[in-house]
Amino acid sequence: MKLPRRRLLHLILCAALSPASSQLAAAQSYPARPVRIVVGFAAGGATDIIARLVAQSLSERLGNQFIVENRPGASTNLATEVVVRAPADGHTLLLIGPPAAINASLYDNLKFNFVRDIAPVAAVFRAPYAVVVDPSFPARTMAEFIAYAKANPGKLSMATPGSGTGPEVAGELFKLMSGIDMLTVRYRGDAPALTDLMGGQVQVYFDAMPSGIELIKAGRLRPLAVTTAARADALPDVPALGELLPGFEASWLAGIGAPKDTSPEIIAKLNSGINAGLADPQFKERLARLGGVPLPMTPDEYKKLLADETEKWGRVIRAAKIRPE
Repeated sequence: MKLPRRRLLHLILCAALSPASSQLAAAQSYPARPVRIVVGFAAGGATDIIARLVAQSLSERLGNQFIVENRPGASTNLATEVVVRAPADGHTLLLIGPPAAINASLYDNLKFNFVRDIAPVAAVFRAPYAVVVDPSFPARTMAEFIAYAKANPGKLSMATPGSGTGPEVAGELFKLMSGIDMLTVRYRGDAPALTDLMGGQVQVYFDAMPSGIELIKAGRLRPLAVTTAARADALPDVPALGELLPGFEASWLAGIGAPKDTSPEIIAKLNSGINAGLADPQFKERLARLGGVPLPMTPDEYKKLLADETEKWGRVIRAAKIRPE
C-alpha cells in the first residue's frame, strides 16, 4: 500500500526527531537515580575533597544524590577505566585530576584514549604548585636559587611524589627552561617527600598548593615562587615563576568528565549546575582554603584546556625521558 505523500513526510520527520526528543526528555528527568563521581585517589586528599564539594553542590541543585566513589590505583587509570566502561547516561562521572593530561604520554599501553573516551563536562579548580625549600636553605628568592643551582651543578636534589606526577613534570619543565642540573628523587607520595625536604635530605619541591598551603602558612616551608602564569590569591606576595622565566606555567587542575557518548543535554545540565556552585561564595571560600580558585568554563573550553595540557606535558615527558615506575 502506498502512503500519501504528507503522511510519509510526517513519519520521516518523526523518525528524525525522535532521538533528539528522547535525549531532551532524558535530560529533563536527569538525574533519575543517584550519580557516582569516581575519584582515582584515596579519601581525604585534595582531589577527594574537591569531588565531595562538587557532589554536595550538585545534590542540592539537581535534586538527587551525587556520591563520591574512591578507586585509587595506577595513577588514576583504574578510575578512568571504570568511567570509560560505564553507560553514557550521566550517572557515572569522573573527577579529572592532574594525571589525566600526563598519563597519555607516560603510559604506552593504556586501555583507553582519554581525549577520545572521556567527554569534558566542566572545569572546577585551578591552583599553582609552590616552589618550596626548607627555611634554612640559603636561597631566599627564586633568582638566588637558580644562581645557587648553577654554581653547584648536580649537587641539589628535587623531590617528587612519584614518576610522572604533577610536581615532577612541573619540576622537569623548570629544569628545562632554567637550564639547571638537579637530581630528581622520587618518593611514594607528598608526605615522605615533604618530610625529607624539611629534614634537609632534598633541597626543593614543587608542592601542589592543596597539600602544602598549611605548611607554608605555618612557616615550615619557604615558598620561592608559584607556577601559575600570575600570582596566586593565596600567596599574593610570592612571585610567579613566569616573572623570572617568561612563558612558564604549570597548574594543578581538577574538573568533571563523563563517558564519551553522554548526551550534550545532560552535559549542559551538569555544566550549568557545577558553574552555579562555583559562583557560590561558600564554595569559593572552600576552594580558597585549598590554595586555588574556581575555574568556570563551558565544556568546549574545558576540552581545549585538557588538549593543551596533554600536548604540553607530553613534550616535557619526552624531553625529560620520564618513564613510569
